[in-house]
Amino acid sequence: MTDAVSRPPKLVGVKGMNDIFPPESIWWEQLEQHVRSEMGAFGYLNVRTPIVEPTPLFVRGLGQNTDVVDKEMYSFVDRLNGESLTLRPENTAGLVRAASEHSLLHDGPKRLFYMGPMFRHERPQRGRYRQFHQVGAEALGFSGYEVDAELIVLAHRLWKRLGLTGVTLEINCLGQPNERLAHKAALVAYFTQHRSELDEDSLRRLTTNPLRILDTKNPHMQTLVNEAPKLIEFLGAPSHAFFDGVKAILSAHDVAFTINPRLVRGLDYYNLTVFEFVTDQLGAQGTICGGGRYDYLFQEVGGKAAPAVGWALGVERVLELLKVQGVAQPSAHVDIYAVIESVAQLPVVMACLQKLRDQGLVVYMHARGQGADDQSMGSMKSQFKRADASGAQYALVFGVDELQRHMVGVKNLRDRAAPQIEVSLDALVQWRAVVENRSQ
Repeated sequence: MTDAVSRPPKLVGVKGMNDIFPPESIWWEQLEQHVRSEMGAFGYLNVRTPIVEPTPLFVRGLGQNTDVVDKEMYSFVDRLNGESLTLRPENTAGLVRAASEHSLLHDGPKRLFYMGPMFRHERPQRGRYRQFHQVGAEALGFSGYEVDAELIVLAHRLWKRLGLTGVTLEINCLGQPNERLAHKAALVAYFTQHRSELDEDSLRRLTTNPLRILDTKNPHMQTLVNEAPKLIEFLGAPSHAFFDGVKAILSAHDVAFTINPRLVRGLDYYNLTVFEFVTDQLGAQGTICGGGRYDYLFQEVGGKAAPAVGWALGVERVLELLKVQGVAQPSAHVDIYAVIESVAQLPVVMACLQKLRDQGLVVYMHARGQGADDQSMGSMKSQFKRADASGAQYALVFGVDELQRHMVGVKNLRDRAAPQIEVSLDALVQWRAVVENRSQ
C-alpha cells in the first residue's frame, strides 16, 4: 500500500470577487456588444486606463470625506518605492488623470467610453461586490448642456436596446461651487438645530460632508430631511438656465424624468447636472446608472481646467435586472458540430473544419475527454447527443466510409424530419449554397 499523497489546502477566490463562466459570461458579452453599438452610434470611442492608480488621485478627486475614500478603497504601499497605490474604486478620476497627463484635449473635446473592473472594500451583497464592473461614457471638453442631455439619451436608448423596462430617471441640479457652499452653510445650521434627531452616521457627516445627510436611508429621519433647505433655492439664473436646457432636450426626446432635490450623488466632484437611472426591482441597490457634470475635476488632479460630464452603469446590477425581468437568456451560437468516427481521420477532418471557420462559421469539434481511449473518439450515439446539446444547427458526420468516398454526412439537428444528406469534401467551401440546395 502506498502512502496517501498529501495535498496542499484548496485555494479559493476572494469573497466578493466572482468567477464568471459560460453560460453566464454570454450575458456579459451580449451587454458589451450592445454597449459598443450604442456608443458607436453617438461617436464615443473606447479608452482603457490602468486598474492601479496613485492614491492621492482619488483622495483629491473624489473627496477626502467621501465614504469611498474613508472606508472602501483597496490601498497599499508599493514595496519598491514606498508610493501609496489604490485599486481604482471608479474610473472617472483615472480617465481625467490620463487625459490631463497626455494632453488629450489639445486638438479638441473627446467622447470616450470604457468597460472594466472596479474595486471597493465593502460587505458583499446582492448587486454589490468587492470587484464589480462598470461601463462608463465620458464627454471631455464640452461645456454645453446639450452634451449632458445627450449622455442621458444614450443611456435611455441602451435600456431599450437591452429590453429593460421600468427604469426611471431622476435628475437634479447641484449648481456651482459657490451656490453649494451657501446651501451647505444653510444645511449645517438647520441640522445643528435638530442635532438630537440625527443618527450616528449623520452626526459624523454634519462636520465632514453635510450634503450626504440628504442621502440617508434612515426612515426616522425622512421628515427632517424633507424639510431641510433645498439646493434649488440657492441656484442663480445661469444654473437654472442650464438645467432648463437639459430638461427641454429630454422632453423633446420623450425621456420621462422626475426632479429629485435630494439627489446629490456620492462623490464631491459633481456640479450642475446630476442624474440616476433607478429601479424598484433590485431591493436596496436600486440605482443601475448614475452620473453628472464635473467641470472642476481636471483642476483637482492638477491639470488644465476643462469641462466634462459622464455616467457609469453597474454591469452586475444591469444583468441582474435583465434576469429579474425575464429578458430572454442569450445562448452561444454554434453553426456546426463535427462528429468524428475515428482518431485516424483527425488530420483530414480538422483541415476541413478550418475551411468552414474561414467562412465565418462557428464550428465545434468533438474531442476526447479525460481518461478517454487514445484510439477512440467515443460512440457515434454519444457524440450526436453532445451535438444536439450544443445548440448547433448542423452535425457534420465524418464517418470512415464517407471519407473513403471523399464525402461527409450532413444532419440538420433542428429539423428532425430532414433526412441526412451527403456532400463532397470539396463542396464544403460552398457550404451554405450546398446545404440549402440539397436540403430542399
